[in-house]
Amino acid sequence: GLEKRDHIRAIARQPQVSAQWQAVHQRQWDETDIDRMYQESVAVQTACVADYADLIPGALETLRFCREHGLKIGSSTGYNRQVMATLLPAAAERGYTPDSVVCPGDVPAGRPAPWMMYQNAMNLDVYPFAAVVKVGDTVPDIEEGLNAGAWTVAVSQTGNELGLTADEAAALDQSSLETRLTPIEAKLRQAGAHFVIRSVADLPPVLDEIENRLHAGEQP
Repeated sequence: GLEKRDHIRAIARQPQVSAQWQAVHQRQWDETDIDRMYQESVAVQTACVADYADLIPGALETLRFCREHGLKIGSSTGYNRQVMATLLPAAAERGYTPDSVVCPGDVPAGRPAPWMMYQNAMNLDVYPFAAVVKVGDTVPDIEEGLNAGAWTVAVSQTGNELGLTADEAAALDQSSLETRLTPIEAKLRQAGAHFVIRSVADLPPVLDEIENRLHAGEQP
């Protein structure tokens, strides 16, 4: 969920990775290395991102639900504009067209800072943030939503933490799947998510519950 340069830096800081870098290069990595790897990663991502643009089952139905209820859809991402210029048309071909898209380079910093959400809110003329719902599949997503003061919904099965394709997840028996999802969902709740769902397809009932809570005077 991080901006990709931050993501690469976070990986490089892992002790095992840092030790392997030292063994290969006979020195520690520096920011020049991070920048070089970032530029290489952008080229790779741009070349392949459209190959992975298929929508999660139920996503279009959730999108339709949001539209029918007058909800605006803003997207924040760890990708830069170059990658999104390839991804957005591929997503549009499949029926996903957010009302606003903000990349880390559009604001002072990416996740977990709330700036991309704030920029989306300004683009969409949406406030207060008690009326905003952040949906994401990583801990930085959850932290972004909490830092913005929004309701925050974590996705466990169809997202980053499980790390399986739909076919790979479907191939697991229910017991094996639950064994994998239980610690993931605990981690997302520990991060502060107000709700944890298995898939974005499960979002509409949560949106209804949030609306009911707002009407009852509850804040995120």
